[in-house]
Amino acid sequence: MKTALALAMLMLAGVIPCAQALPLTPDESAGKRLYREGVSASGEPIMARVGAAGMLLPATSLPCANCHGTDGLGRPEGGVRPPDLSWSRLSSLHGQQQVNGRSYPAYSDGALARAIQEGRDPGGNRLDPAMPQFVLSISDQRNLTAYLKRVADDRDPGLEANSINLGTLLPTEGPLAEEGATIAAVLNGSVAQINQAGGIHGRQLRLTILDPGPDRASAEEALGWLIDQEQVFALIAPLAPALDTELARHLEQAGVPLIGALSLLGTSQSSRLIFEPLPGLREQLIALADFASQELVALQGPTLILYAGAPGQQKAADELGLYLQAHAWQDVHVQAYDPVQEPLPSASRSVFYLGSSGGFSSLANRLQAAGQAPYLFAMAQQVAGDLFQVPVEFSRRVFIAYPFIPSDWTPAGRLALTRVRESGGLGGQYAFVQVGAFSSMLLFAEAMKQAGRDASREKLVSALEGLHDFATGLTPQISFGPGRRLGLNGAHIVTLELPDQRFYLVAPYKPVAAMP
Repeated sequence: MKTALALAMLMLAGVIPCAQALPLTPDESAGKRLYREGVSASGEPIMARVGAAGMLLPATSLPCANCHGTDGLGRPEGGVRPPDLSWSRLSSLHGQQQVNGRSYPAYSDGALARAIQEGRDPGGNRLDPAMPQFVLSISDQRNLTAYLKRVADDRDPGLEANSINLGTLLPTEGPLAEEGATIAAVLNGSVAQINQAGGIHGRQLRLTILDPGPDRASAEEALGWLIDQEQVFALIAPLAPALDTELARHLEQAGVPLIGALSLLGTSQSSRLIFEPLPGLREQLIALADFASQELVALQGPTLILYAGAPGQQKAADELGLYLQAHAWQDVHVQAYDPVQEPLPSASRSVFYLGSSGGFSSLANRLQAAGQAPYLFAMAQQVAGDLFQVPVEFSRRVFIAYPFIPSDWTPAGRLALTRVRESGGLGGQYAFVQVGAFSSMLLFAEAMKQAGRDASREKLVSALEGLHDFATGLTPQISFGPGRRLGLNGAHIVTLELPDQRFYLVAPYKPVAAMP
């Protein structure tokens, strides 16, 4: 893996070619929106006459791309064969010949306008009745014509005739280096399997991995390189917490979709372009809180929410505090906590913990030494490796949220992940990031298959929105929607019996309400 700076040096030296498609002009961009969405640059509605009766319908309900495709090549459907709109064909000096054998001259700008608005080809013949006749202003027609001269070569960045370029940001140094290496192995193994099976609609996947570096500036540089230089079609399972909410802003500006489990680190991203397969800290905390209020009668408190210094964890802790107070929990306190330096928290009936694995058992041991045994609530991805260090006094008083449990794994799902693990030399370590990355690739592949050969970023987003009850074979079924970007918004709740070190499911997965 190379840093963005290293890649920049290679490009300046001429080792990597700097070939990029010529950007669309403002007129061409306006024509592209009209072609794909039926929307005018002026904001005025565009209408189209349909059928022998000339019924007027909004162009947004039947844009050109619906029949001719985003690439302008046309796809036969329902007995209708929309023609190829590539300008090289339309403007051929050798004339044209329709499917019915009728010949006509080459198209000019004026002849194209007549075809679009009056339904007649350059020879004066009527076009297929299925072709709408659009009512366009001079400006709209000029924009549409300008774009049709580019449509054959205008694909979303990263989407080539035979390949799809994906990108991600994964650290190779620092505290998240092992997680980064694990995700890289899962993604590379998944890409290899998809390519060996023939790719997606004949396109092979290519994955570019960059190190985001130590801070926000370096992470933004690496992200910018993926978007501007590598021209990635989409991002898959990045691990760059330094970007925080800036990630969504950059993706929105570039129109780049992302699939990945970002909120497991506590940072909630709000963007129509970001799809997350697993529940974040917020959703798992709600699941724990709802279980506690319904099964443990813990509302009376006092209740303490402890978090480490990470901004994402502080935000999740503050939001949990508001949620508890809004749901009749009493005497709720939110507090930053360092298990080494901080004094022991005051006695509480319930303690929610957001922090590192070692800090959890340290807290439990300090509470036990002080004669306290409150209910302890935490999330498996943060404390799973430390649970057996908890004192026996907390038997069945520790409750852990799990996004998935072994019973969620089907034989096919387990086999598929095992093959990816073997290809990358992985064991069962960092299971949550493994499943998050693997599920992200499954979701991308399925959505691209549904988007079809005539895919685009917008079609990928629409296909992801349309995925309901999608089975990964490793998690509860995942569902997205027009207003839903989190595939799972609940958690299984498990308790620990000591000293036998046995886990018991006390509340199976179910969706939870959103925080206020």
